[in-house]
Amino acid sequence: MRIAIFVHCFFPEHFYGTETYTLNLAKQLQVKGHEPIVISAIFQGKPKKEEVVSSYTYDGIKVYCIDKNFFPHKRVKDTYYQNELRQVFYDLLQELKPDLVHVTHLINHTAVLLEVVYDLKIPMVATFTDFYGFCFNCKLEASDGSLCKGPNRNRTNCLPCYLKAAKQPFYKNLVNKYPSLIPVYALALYYARYISSKCFGYAVDIIERPDILARCYTSYKAVIAPTKFLRDIYIENGLTVPVHLIRFGIDLPRLPKQGRNGFPVRFGFIGQILHHKGTDILIDAFSRLPKGKAVLNIYGPEHQEPLYMEKLKLMAKGSDVFFMGTFPSEKIAEVLSTLDFLVIPSRWHENSPLVLLNALASHTPAIVSEGKGMTEFIEEGKNGYVFPMGSVEGLEKVLKKILDNPECSREMFKTTEYLQTNEIMVEDVLSVYESVLKGS
Repeated sequence: MRIAIFVHCFFPEHFYGTETYTLNLAKQLQVKGHEPIVISAIFQGKPKKEEVVSSYTYDGIKVYCIDKNFFPHKRVKDTYYQNELRQVFYDLLQELKPDLVHVTHLINHTAVLLEVVYDLKIPMVATFTDFYGFCFNCKLEASDGSLCKGPNRNRTNCLPCYLKAAKQPFYKNLVNKYPSLIPVYALALYYARYISSKCFGYAVDIIERPDILARCYTSYKAVIAPTKFLRDIYIENGLTVPVHLIRFGIDLPRLPKQGRNGFPVRFGFIGQILHHKGTDILIDAFSRLPKGKAVLNIYGPEHQEPLYMEKLKLMAKGSDVFFMGTFPSEKIAEVLSTLDFLVIPSRWHENSPLVLLNALASHTPAIVSEGKGMTEFIEEGKNGYVFPMGSVEGLEKVLKKILDNPECSREMFKTTEYLQTNEIMVEDVLSVYESVLKGS
């Protein structure tokens, strides 16, 4: 089969979870005799190409790249339904003639892609890796930082998220000075759109977003979710397409992990260093531990949020916290071999983060915040620990518990594992393809 895999961005410039999943999927499909083709995009604002669609080969996989600089966003709706892309998709798909389309993320392509694929009568499946299909910020995080269950009936809980993210000084000042008024202002926007959709077009776009995406998502023949939580939350928010639970695959040499005696206990963080990832929570909790009993190695890019990074380095001053920068993805097993525990202190509902699965596959126990997309992989005391999301005190308690019994890590090395490989994952994905193609 020729399979067109659409993803929002791709290697070599972009190399996080969804991109890695897409690459592993494509490579395994290729091994099994199929012809995967990746269709990616360049975010607007990045260096512009000479052509709308360019191509290259990465790790033996053919990649087409749509330059979004040719289609700048003029309104909020363009972030999820950009009609100007329609002809680009028609031309590209008619040229490629895939037997099946697999979408691993719609950002940059938008739901217009789904309409084009449906019109061309190409069977289509998707893998969901976040909450893009119904959540404005994709993280299920409300404007006040609390967790959210999805849009309410009038979408007035989505409007504050826009106000928080808006770049206009008026909105930023409103959020900073009068955060308690945000829900009131959002409600006013909800009714103001009836008066003037021209002036309050962004309110219309945000309110209509979940319904437009829900309509377009019916074009999928099947959906793949890596966690029960992600599957269930989409169904709760109206998804009617059949959903298959298929865990992400991990390819690591699953060698026994070597234990050590005594202190210091080695904790580690690996990932993007951003506020919603909770790195500050970890540093705060770690700095409360007795000096000399533990070290914390933080791996991740330091340039993503410069002010946040500056704050973290100030917090870490005087503690045994080391900022290690980034490392090539093929070094993940080597890095994990140096850690006794991986810590994932996220403030949002992570969805089967690959770094967690890599840790478990390398027999490295994990300490995770209480997000259901992670806790379904953790058996307390067997392969890790769980603490309340956002709680410095809760994480501190877990870290101290480990320091009180440093030998526990050696026992947990023996009971920590993750067996799903990319080959097994893709066999399951091919079963979904087969059922979809039979039903077409």
